[in-house]
Amino acid sequence: MRKAEIKRNTKETRIACTVNLDGKGQSEISTGIGFFDHMLEIVSHHSLIDIKLKAQGDTHVDLHHTVEDVGYAIANAIAKALGD
Repeated sequence: MRKAEIKRNTKETRIACTVNLDGKGQSEISTGIGFFDHMLEIVSHHSLIDIKLKAQGDTHVDLHHTVEDVGYAIANAIAKALGD
């Protein structure tokens, strides 16, 4: 199966992301940003990619770093799961 796990830690965020490209569209997503969680759940559901993601970020300052780093983590996990 095409699966991958990525951990991304920066000064502003700590992210753990697992994807299964051959999934059923199931998700467990927690970013601390409710609307963003909802949108990622929809991506998972409609793409049939299972996504498990936990992000902790400096949301007390701004949402930007968390959203940006989650995007990097998911993209890297998908690229890793696709392989060559």
